[in-house]
Order: sequence, then C-alpha cells, then structure tokens
Amino acid sequence: MSKIRIFSLGGLNENGKNLYVVEVDKKIFVFDAGLKYDNDSNLGIDYIIPNYDYLIKNKKNIVGMFLSHGHESHIGAVPDILKNIPGLNVYGTKLTLEILKRDMTDEEIKKSNLIEIKPHVKINFGRLSIFPISVTHSIPDSVLYVLYTKDGAIVYTGDYVFDGAATGIYKTDIGKLAYVGKQGVLCLLSESIYAEREGHTSPNNRASSFIREVFQKSEDRIIATVFPAHFYRIQEIFDEALKTHRKVVIMGKQLQETINYASDNGYITIEKSIIGDLNNLNDKNALVLISDAKEKPFANLVRIIRGFDKYIKIKENDTIFITEPTYDGIEKITAEVMDEVAMLGADAVILSSKKHLLHHASQEDLMLMLNLMNPKYYFPVKGEYRYQLANAKVAEKVGMDKDNIILKQNGDVVEFVNGELNLECFDKVKCDEILVDGNNGEDIGDLVLKDREMLGENGIVIISCTLDKATKKIVGGPEILTRGFIFVKENQELLEETRDLCYELIDNNTREATKRVDYSKIKNDVREKLGHFFYEKTELKPMIITVIQEV
Repeated sequence: MSKIRIFSLGGLNENGKNLYVVEVDKKIFVFDAGLKYDNDSNLGIDYIIPNYDYLIKNKKNIVGMFLSHGHESHIGAVPDILKNIPGLNVYGTKLTLEILKRDMTDEEIKKSNLIEIKPHVKINFGRLSIFPISVTHSIPDSVLYVLYTKDGAIVYTGDYVFDGAATGIYKTDIGKLAYVGKQGVLCLLSESIYAEREGHTSPNNRASSFIREVFQKSEDRIIATVFPAHFYRIQEIFDEALKTHRKVVIMGKQLQETINYASDNGYITIEKSIIGDLNNLNDKNALVLISDAKEKPFANLVRIIRGFDKYIKIKENDTIFITEPTYDGIEKITAEVMDEVAMLGADAVILSSKKHLLHHASQEDLMLMLNLMNPKYYFPVKGEYRYQLANAKVAEKVGMDKDNIILKQNGDVVEFVNGELNLECFDKVKCDEILVDGNNGEDIGDLVLKDREMLGENGIVIISCTLDKATKKIVGGPEILTRGFIFVKENQELLEETRDLCYELIDNNTREATKRVDYSKIKNDVREKLGHFFYEKTELKPMIITVIQEV
C-alpha cells in the first residue's frame, strides 16, 4: 500500500518562510526552506525561519532538499538548517547554489553537500525520481519540481509567470509542462500570492518604460534600491541607464559581488563603460544602486536617510527610486521611508503596485498551469489564507471538483493512500517559528522578547548594595540606577523613597544572619515590594535587578 503525506512547515497563511515536505512511504523530499522579515512586532529580530525540529528528528529519512530559486523567501533558512543537519543533500541550479553560498562561510560550504542540477535532467532515487523544469521568474535558473511516484506526479511550482516575451534563461518550457500533465499529476502545489488578480501578470512584470521615464525626468543623481536577487529588474535598470547615459555606482560588497558574478556567467548583460566608482558618487548623472540582504526591507536606505552612511548624504535635488512595487507586509515601512525622504526635500518614486507586478502568477497564469497539469488534486500554497482561497476559486473556474481542492495551514497533513485523498487524516506536525537575532541562528524565544518588551515600555531599575562579609551589615548603598524609567533630576524624592525601602528590605533579611545570607529571598522581596511601590507611584512596571556583593 502506497502512502504519500504532504504538509508545510512554513509558507501557508503568510508571506515568506516557504518550506514544504512530501513524504512518499517515509522517504522525505523537502522543497525550499525560506525566511521572512519581521513586521517590527518582535523587538530586535532580524528574520524568522520555520521550526525544523521535524526535519532534525527524521533526518535519516530525508532524500534531499530541493531549491526552486535563489530568493531569500525560498532559501534563506537553508544555512541555519545545515548547521543542525550538516549531511543534508541540497539540490539546486547553478545560480541558486551560488546565491546560497553567499550566506554561508567557507567552512560551512566545505561541510555541506550542495548538488548542482540542470533543468530537464531527471534525478533518480530508486523507484522515485525528481524532474526539474525551467519556469519564468525574476531570477534565472528558476525551476518547477516534478516528483514522480507510482500513484502519479507531485508537482511543486515554486514562483512563476507565463510571459510570452521571456527568452533564453527566463523562458518556461511549456512543452515539458504539458508532457508531465499527460503522464498524470496526482497533486499540484501552486503559489497563491496574486490569485486575486485577474488576467495574466505579464506584461505588468516589465518596468523598462517606467524606469526610462524616471531616468529621463530626473536631471540629477538617482539613488535606486534593488533586491539583489531580482536579476530581471537589475537588467532592466542597466539597459535604461545605458540609454540615458548614466554612470552606475554599485554600493555594498554583496551587491557588487552578485552583479559581477551574474555578469561574468551570462545571467545579466552589462556595458562595462557605464560602471562607475566612488569618485562618481556625487556626479549629476550618477545612478547609485543600493540593496538589502537578509535584513529588514530598506535597512540600507534608512541608514542613508538618517545620515549614518559614510559615503552618501541625501541632497534636495536627489531622486530616491524604489524599483520594486510594494507587497504585503512592508506597506507601513515603505510609507515611512517615503515620508522621511520627503522631509529631506528629495523626490521619492516607487513602482505602483497596481500597474507593476512582481513575477508571480495571476489568475490566468494559474488557470494555464492547471490546464497544462490537469491534476487530480490541487493544493494552493504560498500566501496569506485569503489568497489560498482565491486560488481555490480559480481552480473551480477551470472545472476542478471542489472536494479535490485542498486548503490547509502550516502543519496540517494531507495524506494520499493508493492515490486517493484520506479524508480521515487529521494529523498535525509541529510548525512554529524560530526568531533569529544576529548570525548565530538560534531561536531567541518568548522570554527574551518579553524582557525586551518590558525594557522598551517601562525601562530598568538596578539596585546595588554591598555587605560586610563577616557581619553581613550594609556597608555601601543601596545605590539606585535607572534607565528608561523616570527622569532622574525631577524625581529625586522618589529615588530617596526607593533607597529607604531597599535599605529596609535588605536589612531585614540580613539582620539575624551571621554566616549565610539567602540572596534569592532578598532579590525576590525587593522585586515584589519595589514593583508594587513603583506601580503605585508611577503606574509603570520597570524591570528590577538586584545586585548584592560581599567585601
């Protein structure tokens, strides 16, 4: 009896953090492992990745991890996962693996097992096999994966559009998609981000004419933000910069390395004569390219706006050009950035999210994929739940049986037995989030976030006191140090009352002691009594830390 289980550890009912698992008779195939950016609700968090405890627990059964393309939302969690599963086989196209390596140290790359694949070359795993097919996205070497099983194919699309103008490294092989559909597809997992949008995404994914208009209208320097892995947009920018005779200055080591690699390997075509350096930074015709990588969106631009960049200072005649349309989750920060630019007197331009689209499938693209694949079951993935629901309605439009359309959330298991959906399966896999601060890849956890929230809202009070080692009498303090709690100069009376209360509490706990003092009891008493005292006086609950030493 054949059993196939499909579930997501991330990517459903959210944007980013994509990680999908397909188990075929206990053999595990992992498709993508991405990150998402925090929405500022978690203080100090750099990015969020899926909890991959399930993969660690079942690592012996993992055949491999298969990466669809080189965007952080699909590969950003891989370095963190490889630290805990170092022997994991990771499959990806040449460019995808190269981008992945840029997030890894040389030592981590040596220890990992990164396997380069080529589109349209089958990879066999006994009775099972994987077949990658080229699809059109904003980065070359993007692929869709077909997992062949005896009950039919499982197809994971990754990100895609159907664009008739796409050629060469961006072209979708529609013939091979149709061939897969003729062979029989058990389940199709297809993205949902633009499922509410009518029509095809193309030609709205192209922005050359708008970029040219911005370049022609501005008579002075332009500072443009780019996503480093959106090669399609970077190519458009360089093409229009050449036509408008602008000197391109690339800022940031990682962006420079990415563009140099892409140019050297034929992923983008650049006229070398238009590349400038720091000497051209303040030229009137300069086009300055900046980007962010594994940080919060616009982090580098915000640093420039606030005057913290040592090379670039925004001038009133500058134009700040955000070269990608805004998307769900970053609307607020985009508005804040545009507002700060306006306050500096510079112009701010952004691609309209109504007229310009990212390279994701709209309704007609989804319908075409459904018609090519003709799946028995349809599983909308990637995107907030309302988009998954819209994707399901698209499937109904092309005649799919509503009972064969699967809507799930992260962790919900879909099970097929002998090619039929098991309606009695209600299994759920643990699928919470790992909050990453810094580069250690460790989960920060709820307790640390609660401490940060308390510090941010109410501040901190530190009580310091010194006891005589022999007599246990107070010989120094208590000293009161506060940060972010009250304005000290205007609250001397409150601080004196605090000092007296602390002296009394510490003295009561040490008066009878001659050999040993229960410091835990002192700290608990101070925290409890002082906490009530502060709330009564100020209606604030600062973090209270007590430090007692003996001399």
